[in-house]
Amino acid sequence: MKKYSLIVVCGATASGKSSLALKLAQKLNSIIISADSRQIYQEFDIGTAKPSIQEQKTVPHHLIDICHPTETLTLADYQEKAQALIQQNHHLPPLLVGGTGLYIKSITKGLKIPRVAPQPQLRQQLMTYDQKQRYAMLKQVDDEATKKIHPNDETRTIRALEVYYVIGQPISEQQGECPPSYPILQIGLHCDGEMSRTRISKRTSMMLEEGLVQEVETLMAKYGADLPLLNTLGYGEIKQYLLGDISLDEAQDLIVTHTCQFAKRQRTWFNAYPEINWFDADAPDLFRQVMNLFER
Repeated sequence: MKKYSLIVVCGATASGKSSLALKLAQKLNSIIISADSRQIYQEFDIGTAKPSIQEQKTVPHHLIDICHPTETLTLADYQEKAQALIQQNHHLPPLLVGGTGLYIKSITKGLKIPRVAPQPQLRQQLMTYDQKQRYAMLKQVDDEATKKIHPNDETRTIRALEVYYVIGQPISEQQGECPPSYPILQIGLHCDGEMSRTRISKRTSMMLEEGLVQEVETLMAKYGADLPLLNTLGYGEIKQYLLGDISLDEAQDLIVTHTCQFAKRQRTWFNAYPEINWFDADAPDLFRQVMNLFER
């Protein structure tokens, strides 16, 4: 097991990554580095399925609760922090755990990421144009980038324009990969659509029992209903309920539906990487199977 400098545990939401990672980290006397783009935020706990305080005491967890809800953590920031932790703990090896594919890819593929901080004023100006106009602007200054960015992808279009206007160079010329030299073992948990929906439905019910409505209510009172994070999965639907737009049952159904759609996109993302060793998330001897992989 010592021959690996990093172990990745990935898969779609609600596939049991955290549970498996906790057992592995205890067995290997290691640490967990979160690869979840929402667990980095303080106070967003129940809706992000953040590891409990007890779990975090059992195994050291990193890159959780590192940002204030009004702050922005760029992909480059995340990559820098995660790489530093891996370097400091390569002898363990650490476990990189989560479902944010881009976070994991930034580490396993060594993505070259332009270090351009978000420019609120510039973004505001770009938002005065519609997406079709923005995409046409990008095509003029960085035609290569438009080959990788879908015409309807507002976020990536704005980011590419932002990078170009800040440093005067196309984002496509600054991107690429520089894979790490250390050995990585990647473990994926597979869960088919029907079983995934069952897991997601059960977890949504648990979140509501644990106080998701109260969590969203507190966050809305503290930061206002316009906080961007309150429009994300699980929080947006409960916010609709609290604003009186839908019933709680409707909110719960929407969370399940939207989460299933998200899980499907995650499965599509991770299936594109042949280096991932896949395991059935519902296998009764899952942990033993994974440990056998180490031995092999």
